[in-house]
Amino acid sequence: MKQASVCLTPEQGKKLIAKAIAVLPDVVETVRKGTCVVITGTTNRYVAEELLKLIGEDASLPGFFRGVTVPRGVKAEAADPVEDVVIVKGKRVRGKTVFDVAPGMGKDDLIFKGANAVNLETGEAAVLVGNPALGTSLPLLQASYGRRVPVIIPVGVEKRVPAPIRILAEQVRDPDTVGLHMLPLPGEVFTELDALETLYDLEAEIIASGGVMGAEGAVYFLVSGEDEDVDRFIKDAGTL
Repeated sequence: MKQASVCLTPEQGKKLIAKAIAVLPDVVETVRKGTCVVITGTTNRYVAEELLKLIGEDASLPGFFRGVTVPRGVKAEAADPVEDVVIVKGKRVRGKTVFDVAPGMGKDDLIFKGANAVNLETGEAAVLVGNPALGTSLPLLQASYGRRVPVIIPVGVEKRVPAPIRILAEQVRDPDTVGLHMLPLPGEVFTELDALETLYDLEAEIIASGGVMGAEGAVYFLVSGEDEDVDRFIKDAGTL
């Protein structure tokens, strides 16, 4: 057995999560036989790109978001027009969004939705909402609760919060609170910790975080496993 500490930036973490999701048997099966919707988001960008590779489409998706957090004075340009990535029975359907597709989805399909907060202990996640009509979260909730559509939430551990999601959401919902709302999400959370287990059969825990000059939000993971698995991850991490 071997242990190693490895640092991943948030961007590297997003890529790692996406690569792991694209090898999950249920995901591969749904991409080929069902309907998958990847809702726009900076982590979901990489998920969408990896799923498109499964159907033979090598695509780059810059601007794959509806809203992002950026430093003051910085403007990020979303793609125009905005569209989610929709794959139906192994074929990409262009020009569609989750609003168009979700009403016809069922239990054999799959939706991917990013998050802004995750509690690693409880496996719960939430998204910040600026739209009073809930934006893309509304068709997601209707599909998940109304038609039992499975949901996967790819989210980096840099978004971890210590308090239970439901308590934070209630605090934000207080009538005297101003700013964005917070909505708990249904679905299965999938982080770098899950990715390390899926791709490399490694156990991992967070031992430190932080950085500068582009490494802000970076996380140090202590990984443990068979020597060859640890070495393989260290090698691959350099190319993420």
